[in-house]
Amino acid sequence: MSRQSRTCSRRNFLRTGLAAGVLTGTTTWPMKAARGTATDWVTLGKSGVKVTRLAFGTGTNSGAVQRALGQDAFTRLVRHAYDSGIRFFETSETYGQMHQMLGEALKGIPRDTYRLMSKVTTRDGVNPQEKIDELRRLANTEYFDVMLMHWQHVASWPVDTVRWQDGILEAQHKKIVMTHGASVHGLPALRQVPANQWLEIAMIRMNHTGVRMDAEDFNAASSPARDEVVSHLKEVHSRGLGVISMKLAGEGTFTNREDRQAAMKFAFNNAGVDCVTVGYKSTAEIDEAIENLNLALA
Repeated sequence: MSRQSRTCSRRNFLRTGLAAGVLTGTTTWPMKAARGTATDWVTLGKSGVKVTRLAFGTGTNSGAVQRALGQDAFTRLVRHAYDSGIRFFETSETYGQMHQMLGEALKGIPRDTYRLMSKVTTRDGVNPQEKIDELRRLANTEYFDVMLMHWQHVASWPVDTVRWQDGILEAQHKKIVMTHGASVHGLPALRQVPANQWLEIAMIRMNHTGVRMDAEDFNAASSPARDEVVSHLKEVHSRGLGVISMKLAGEGTFTNREDRQAAMKFAFNNAGVDCVTVGYKSTAEIDEAIENLNLALA
């Protein structure tokens, strides 16, 4: 399966535009590119899978916040996000009942109008095919657009998870998974990502303060190595991997909007992520996240 990138070069475009200006004797500069928005569809690296820049997360406190809403209120929240242009929804087998609740909330919406991501733990004694099939049934979906190996937090994860890597590739061959990757926690695990040939997608924690970001201890409350995280992320991106960012609100610790806006700006303007996922408990939070990302992209 080819993973060759099909990106266009903005640099070449600018050179062409400048050359045309010289040839015609004008001093007109190329027009500024149109600003992006939170609900634009973007391609996750070489995977070819397109998602909206802003995703709907269901894992606040491992899904406890979303579960507490109850199905009816959660469904209204999902439909508000969908109607507002968010078409990328993510969950995990570790988020309790969220596969079922998300599947119910999306019921009746044409499947090709949104993208769905799940994450699997890579436990011993579990059959990857059986687990993916179970999650498909729970989420009421024939396929997942993105499947990640969840919570990879030790340096040896590329070797430890070979059985799961093979299982996910088999699911991708069957077209019940469209693309694959891993979510990583901690610098020892993150340092293995740039050179990993199996990955197509990397999910990396990112915000402007380093709260709940990667440190030597994967479970640290904050990271003094924010710049190292950013450097690894940029290297990953340069290799053509899609990058999804999480912990944009510092796992709920950013209680003022200025920090939430700064986190969005940092993720896109400094780190250069493709997409961010945020967990919500109200329509107001969805509306704010869209506005914050629009401002970051302005």
